[in-house]
Amino acid sequence: MLSLRPTDTGQRQFHSYMLGAIAPRPIAFVSTIDQSGNPNVSPFSFFNAMGTNPPILVFSPSRSGRTGKTKNTYDNILEVPEAVVNVVTVSMVHQASLASGEYPKGVNEFEKAGFTQLPSELVRPFRVKESPVQMECKIRDTVETGKGGGAGIIVIAEILLIHLEETILGTDGLIDPDKIQLAGRMGSDFYCNASGTSLFRIPQPGPVLGIGIDALPDQIRTSSYLTGKHLAQLASVNSLPEYFDNASIKKNIAPLGYIKKGKIPVNREKQFYRKIIRLLDEGNTTGAWKFILKTLPDEN
Repeated sequence: MLSLRPTDTGQRQFHSYMLGAIAPRPIAFVSTIDQSGNPNVSPFSFFNAMGTNPPILVFSPSRSGRTGKTKNTYDNILEVPEAVVNVVTVSMVHQASLASGEYPKGVNEFEKAGFTQLPSELVRPFRVKESPVQMECKIRDTVETGKGGGAGIIVIAEILLIHLEETILGTDGLIDPDKIQLAGRMGSDFYCNASGTSLFRIPQPGPVLGIGIDALPDQIRTSSYLTGKHLAQLASVNSLPEYFDNASIKKNIAPLGYIKKGKIPVNREKQFYRKIIRLLDEGNTTGAWKFILKTLPDEN
């Protein structure tokens, strides 16, 4: 494995390693305004949510890697500590990229990139009409991490008002990733579409914890057929006896001892694990455990 210290690697090269590894990243399309009323909008992929009570966003209009100069976005925030963070969809990502050019202060990137200025309700910067989610923010703080080229400037913003296009909402009233079709930033010139076949579900752990991989029977846990993903799926159940409704299966918990003792017949092992893998890949964790408990040799 290649091991590199930032101090021993050129800033540009280390930058490419960081951005290639820390991906995909959400894109904040940040609109600001200077004290003379000149609007600005620019994308930043050093961006994320950092709390919901109060709702906090953090993004970084880093210094130019070539010149070390601060960006117009940061200069504007120092003059008018307000911003609108607009999300970037696949349909608008090319225009957003165009707006990232280092235009002189006072140039209107809304016009350069072909976006529509929409008046905000609580802050002075304009919203981007084409973005399906627009978050009006006040700036709570800024932190400069350095003065050289590529140094970060951390902007902490509090959301005062969020605007949502109703067309991106699912039947549950929440944002549907297939409807909003957000763009994600990768390394170099690459982006990704955060929707469609790129999506997969992982049920989030609830208040009752899963049994954990360390609690799986030894032969299951050390199987060469099962990946870490499969083991995590099996280990996500919180209690095997209470997990199944079928009383006969509940009584069949004892045969797990046969797995620990490695008594699955060798000629059945590959077939046994293939079925488990198929069920898990279909998202049927319950079915996988039922199959395990039904298939194992009877204790007698």
